[in-house]
Formats: sequence, structure tokens, C-alpha cells
Amino acid sequence: MLAASGLPAFAQDSSGSQELADLIPDAAVERPEDWAQDGAQDGAQQQNVDPATVPASPSLVPDTATLEPDSPMADLPQFEVEWPDDLQLQGIEEVDPLAGAQAENPFANLPRFRQREREEIDLVEIDRKLVLGFPTDAADFPERSEFLSRFRALSTIEELGDSEQNIAQLSARARADEELLQRLMRNYGYYNAQIIRRVGAQRAGNDAADNSDAQARVRFNIIPGERYRFGAIDLGTLSAAPDAQDLRTAFGIVQGDPLNSDKLVEEQRDLDAALGENGYPFAEIDDPELLVDHAREEGDLTMPVVPGGKYVFGQVNSSDPKFLSSKQLARIARFDAGDVYQRSLEQDLRRAIVATGLVSSVAITPREVAAPSEAEPGEIALDVDLQRAKLRTIAGAIGYGSEDGVKLEASWEHRNLFPPEGALKVRAIAGTQEQLLGVSFKKNNFYQRDQVFLLDAYASDIESEAVEARTVALRGSLERLSNLLFQRPFSWSVGSEVLLTDERNRVTDGIARPRETYLIASLFGSATIDFSDSLLDPTEGFRVTGFLAPEVSRSNGTEVFYLRSQADASYYQSVGSGTVVATRGRFATIQGAKTFEIAPSRRLYAGGGSSIRGYGFEAVGPRNDLGEPTGGRSLVEFSLEARIDTGLMDGAVQIVPFVDAGTVSISSTPDFRFIKFGAGLGVRYKTGFGPIRVDVGVPLNPGPDDSPVAVYVSLGQAF
Repeated sequence: MLAASGLPAFAQDSSGSQELADLIPDAAVERPEDWAQDGAQDGAQQQNVDPATVPASPSLVPDTATLEPDSPMADLPQFEVEWPDDLQLQGIEEVDPLAGAQAENPFANLPRFRQREREEIDLVEIDRKLVLGFPTDAADFPERSEFLSRFRALSTIEELGDSEQNIAQLSARARADEELLQRLMRNYGYYNAQIIRRVGAQRAGNDAADNSDAQARVRFNIIPGERYRFGAIDLGTLSAAPDAQDLRTAFGIVQGDPLNSDKLVEEQRDLDAALGENGYPFAEIDDPELLVDHAREEGDLTMPVVPGGKYVFGQVNSSDPKFLSSKQLARIARFDAGDVYQRSLEQDLRRAIVATGLVSSVAITPREVAAPSEAEPGEIALDVDLQRAKLRTIAGAIGYGSEDGVKLEASWEHRNLFPPEGALKVRAIAGTQEQLLGVSFKKNNFYQRDQVFLLDAYASDIESEAVEARTVALRGSLERLSNLLFQRPFSWSVGSEVLLTDERNRVTDGIARPRETYLIASLFGSATIDFSDSLLDPTEGFRVTGFLAPEVSRSNGTEVFYLRSQADASYYQSVGSGTVVATRGRFATIQGAKTFEIAPSRRLYAGGGSSIRGYGFEAVGPRNDLGEPTGGRSLVEFSLEARIDTGLMDGAVQIVPFVDAGTVSISSTPDFRFIKFGAGLGVRYKTGFGPIRVDVGVPLNPGPDDSPVAVYVSLGQAF
């Protein structure tokens, strides 16, 4: 038998044939506890035996696996035990050093592990320096996979570089890893787990005299033992809550469940969430305490919970009502007075206030207005403390694009000129293909959360691939759309516009086309069903959008009525690891008028970064004898692309091969006479607000006026 220090206990008399009982020191029998603490050396000296005269026995050679961390021999660098020459990752015969000369399987003490054959010991090689041995039966340690993942992340031996692989350094780190293994086992409820540590050298060859290529290694045999369970559970005054039964169910630990620290943290979080979502704004949960009783193999849990009473929402009070009124704050809240308090709705209100762009900071404090009674919940008010942000913005930009030419943009905006949330913006564009001056009024959260009223007036002069148009327009709309804070499964927009436009097809080879003036009035509406998982970077789901716009147009004494309509659909599917296949289709038509009765700017065109990549903006479709795109009355488009993660820059970079196709027809039904194909490769750089997109496309069946390559840059995916 071995002393507690891990040193061998020497026999009282080293001569002659002796029985096993004769080898036990008297001190070990008379004072077993003192003898275990003093060590085998003291025990031998008490019997007047000189330890130096005791012959060494191979079965009693001290093994560092048996040395406790505080053993006087644990730190001796020269005290090496060679790793068995025949080490294999499967089928190693284990010898329990605590069993002395009796070579038994170290897992023999497990209830279901009775002298199993050596091939049943499951060894896991963490790396070249480290091996863990487990019971093969998964029932002995069902948490093994998660345990291994944690140990790999925390092991100090794993951090040891190849240049430092000697026994002394490995031994020091092995002791730290042994303590780590014990902590991890207790985390899963194995308070009686045994960790048997071996430090030695494994030779690469079979020559016992050659140590030049020996590899220092550590092996831990892990004997889980019986798993402790939760005993008594004390949750304070939780039972006093009106819906205590539901709250207790949210805390998914009951007496008899296996002890697990992770489960305890998770269930504490779930209980806190349940209190916050079921009307308890003032609930408090103290840190849990676990009292482990080794005799019962149970841990008694004490986690004081004070629910603090159940409440409903009352008023929302603004600290700056002239700037952002209490009425406006209540309007943008997703709850009404009298609704049961939910912490998530309070947090949502805070995010919505920040999203207005009018405040630099906001704090919301629940305040009791009426105390709860046995029959009725109490009432709280939400006091909102606001700090104003800077409200005026001056912005400018300069750039060049193959579709737009050189462009300079400038704008001035006051985001709360007409409180609450009434913004005025003036903008101007000066470019080679576009000039514009406009003013707009925008009212956010107009009578309802996320509802926007927009009134826009502008004058513009645009020269595109297909059209020259000088336009004065007034446009108004009311919309409820998705935004970066809240993606709606259903969104809509309705509005009307009136415009006076003087247009002609572009000038080609110096031949000026005749201009025509159109007075156009339109009503329009759109609706979107969105079941994708992201607004800017979807990976799963679909979207469907429909658009209708009846219009009346008068030109040269002729008045025509027609209906513009369009349908868009897109689908997203993750395939494999880090790859998304995305596809989209578009169909549009104009019914009720001939092509040349419709103003050129209101006809259908294709081509560009959000259409058929590889072609210029509005460059796809029928052309006249001068090569001018004339537009048409029907359109069909299709796109397919694969968004492939590269792992570059911490996974922020994607490559995107794509193919597009589309056609524009003169008639109101597609005839595919002018179908075009494009293909290319794109790069996406993912940011916190969506991917930045760069696409390079080439036309596969170009016309004489098409460029050999086109580049597109924008924010968000192509569709």
C-alpha cells in the first residue's frame, strides 16, 4: 500500500520470506492517519529500518503519476519514468499505481467497469504531448465530448511549444492540468472523480538504450465515479408570486437531477428571463450557493429569489416633452397601457428611441404607480430620460461610376425641425449625367410605429443610356417598411405623384431627336411578404413583392391610361458550410397603351448592377435604327449566384460567382427576341450594417455598343 504522499511504504524486515501482513509497518496499524501524513520514510525509521538498505523493487519504483502536487519529489526534473515503448492509442494495458504490485485496470472501481479487457479503455490523443484515458462505456461519462472541447481550450500542456518539451516543464504543466481536470469534473457533478497522472517519455524506436529521440508525454486516466445530484432546492420567496408554478417550471432543475454548473447558470438565466417577461420588473435573484454533502452524494441549492410583485404597463413619461413628447414615445412603444410588463418590450422601446437619431443617450426606469394586490397586478410608469443629439447634418460625396459618370452630391438636414420627428432635407446633385435640386419633408413614426410619411419635390435633368428628361415632380407616400431595427414579415407603401417632364430619346451621332412634353399623374402601391432571415444579407427564406401603378398621361393633346405592374421573388438556401445559393426572378408589364404613347422615362428597361450585370444601366432591350434603347412594355429577368465564405479576414470576405439573364420586349407580353446573358464574379465584405458589394460582370452575348466589362459597387447583396 502507498502512503498519502505517494512514496512507497517499506517493509519492517527486509530479510527472509514474509507474508503481506508482515510488510505493513506497525505505525500504519497503530496510527494510520499520522503515518499517512508523515510518509513512508518516517514509518520505516520508527521501526529502526534503514531505508537505504531496502532493495529496490520494480513494482515499487515511484511513478510521477502517483505523486500528489505537493509531494517533495514531484518537482524533481531527474525523476523520470519512461513512457511504455508499445504506446498505442487503442488497447493500452493500464496499471493503477495505487494498487502496488497488483496490475489492475484503473477503471475497475466504476460500478459498470469490472475488470474489462484492456482494449475497452478508450484513449484520446489531444496532441503529441497529451493523452486522456476514459471509460469506453458512454454511460460512465456521457458529457465526454463537451468535456474534451473545454479541456482543449484551457489546457496548459496544449500551449507548450515543441522547443519546451522536457519532463521538468511538462511535469509542472501536468499538475496544473490535473487541477483543471478535477475542476471540470466537479463542474459536471463528478465530485469523487479520480485523475491518475503519468509523466514520461515515449521512444520513437525500440532501442531501450537510445533516449535521443524520446518524446516527453503526459497521460491522464480519468475515473468519473458516481455523479452527484441536486438535493434540496431553495428558491427563496418565488412561491409567493401569483404565477409561481409557471415560473418554477422555467427554472428547469428539480431534486434528483444530475449536478451541472452550466445547467445551473442556464436555468438561472431562464428564470430571470421568465420573471422579466411575465410582469416582474423589480425581481431580484441572488447568486446561487451549492452545499455538497459527500455522504449523500448530493448538493443542496440555495438561490434566493425575490419576485417583487407583478405589474402592468402604465404611462410613458418623457423628460423633454417639447423635444420628444410622452405621446410620441407611447406611440412608438409596442405595448399599450394595461398590458402585462415585459422587459423585452421595455428594451425595444429604448432601441426605437435611439433609432430616431434624435438622442445621444436614453435611460428608462420603471417606477411603481400602484402597488399590486392579491386580486390585481400593480401598475408602473416608464420614466424616459433623454439627452438631445446634434440634429443638423451637412453631407457631401464625390464619385465616379460607369453608369453615372462623375457625380457630386451635397445635402443639409434638420432631423427634428417640426417636432416630434419631423425632418426637412435639402439636396443637390451636380454630375455629367444628372443634375438635381430637391427638398423633402419626412415624418417618422407617423401616427404609428415605423410608419413614415414622405413629401418630396424636385427638379432634375437626367441623361441616361436611353433617355434625356427634364422633370419637375411632386411625390407623396405613406409607407410601413422594414428597417435595420425591425424586419417586417409584411410591409407596404401607397402614394401618388404628379410630374411634368420634357423628354426625348438620347442624342446619337449628333442627331437630335424631337422632344415631347408629358403631364403624368399616378397612384401607386406595393406590398412585400418577407420570410428571409436578414434584410441586407439573407441566408434562408424567401421574399415576394408586388407593385401596381395606374397612370394617366397627356402629351400633344392625346391622353392615355395604362397600368404599370411588376412582381419580384427571391429565394435563399444555405448549402454546406458557409455557402448560400440565392436566386431571383422579375416580371413586369405595361397594359393599356402603345410603347410610343408612353413617356420614355416610364417604359421598361434592363441592365445594370441590380438587373443584368455585365451590361450598362438601361442598355438591354429593343433599339431603334440609331442604336438608341427605346424601352418596352414587358420585362423578364433571372439571376442565380452562390455566396461562398472564404474565411479571410475573420470570415468577413465572400466570393460570389453569378449568372444573370433578361429581356425587354416591345409588346406587353415577353417574346425573348432581345434576351441577354451576363456572368461574373463578385466580392462581399461583411460589416456590422451589411455587406459591401463589388461585382465585375461581362456580357456573354454583347451587342456592338456594349462594353467588355462592367463594375458595380453598392451596399447590401444584389438581391
